[in-house]
Amino acid sequence: MSAYSILQQELMTAPRTWLVTGVAGFIGAHLLESLLRLDQRVVGLDNFMTGSPESLQRVRKAVSEAQWQRFIFHEGSVTDLDVCRAVTGGVDYVLHKAGFVSVPLSIEQPAACHDINVTGTHNVLLASRDNQVRRVVYASSSAVYGDDARMPKAEEQIGRPLSPYGASKLIGELYAALFVKHYGLECIGLRYFNVFGPGQSPFGGYAAVIPQWITTLLEGKDCRIHGDGSATRDFCHVANVVQANLLAATSSNPAAIGQVYNVALGGSTTLNALYAMICAKLAAIHGIAARPIHYGPPRAGDILHSSADISAIQRDLSFTPEVSVEEGLEETVRWYAGPLTPSVHKSDT
Repeated sequence: MSAYSILQQELMTAPRTWLVTGVAGFIGAHLLESLLRLDQRVVGLDNFMTGSPESLQRVRKAVSEAQWQRFIFHEGSVTDLDVCRAVTGGVDYVLHKAGFVSVPLSIEQPAACHDINVTGTHNVLLASRDNQVRRVVYASSSAVYGDDARMPKAEEQIGRPLSPYGASKLIGELYAALFVKHYGLECIGLRYFNVFGPGQSPFGGYAAVIPQWITTLLEGKDCRIHGDGSATRDFCHVANVVQANLLAATSSNPAAIGQVYNVALGGSTTLNALYAMICAKLAAIHGIAARPIHYGPPRAGDILHSSADISAIQRDLSFTPEVSVEEGLEETVRWYAGPLTPSVHKSDT
């Protein structure tokens, strides 16, 4: 039995209280559903800047009414210190997922990115310290590796950030380390690589590539790749991210405190290969013929190649990814094409 399976059994027998910031966002909603399914008590914070009430309603439909009653929602922003102090009261664990999430948009709006990712994270750390939270697990990003060309990406080797987003995530890591050192607040950071899965927004000019391509192809339109398609990413299904968060929050390994870990599959997929896989899934599920891909200039601030070394999180937190890219794409395509697919199933997260 995996460490994650054992942990799930333990949580169901001894429920804890969790705060999820950004609870109405993509990852936040998956965390909420997973925690409620484990009969945990959850406090959620979101201002609906990028999250949506519909995400919360989907979670409500996926859990029992008794489980939903264990959830308390607060509308507000992590940029408000008083709000952070209010929602961290009586909480065991904080899963800090609220954030400014777009690399290209951070170049257009650096001040907003700083306010949310730097000031917001600092507020969460301050409030958690003052309210004696057991541990904070916060979202960092592979963007902190910046211009470092070494592959795969190992936690101790980072370069200079290429965007305000990458810089803001690196500053968050630095602040967390200082709160561990000076105040004894237990913090663990998770550097997410390219997370995907059901419920991710396909809308807007800065939407993640997988939901954007799936919905575009379902509409019978052509897709575009920024660059020549040779760029690589380490795509990671959101169920693996949920596992990493719960393991990080509850780990009894003292060596993990103050660390930052890559969260990924430890693989590498080109954008051209990703597009081919999505087209194959749509053809197999719906008989939708593949469409030609169009290429455009690379986006400013994007790194060219990305692949993670996940040996540290495997060693320290017993992390074992359970959903592959192929399996995740199968589920994700079915989810977005739900009205067309009678057999569509909800995410287990």
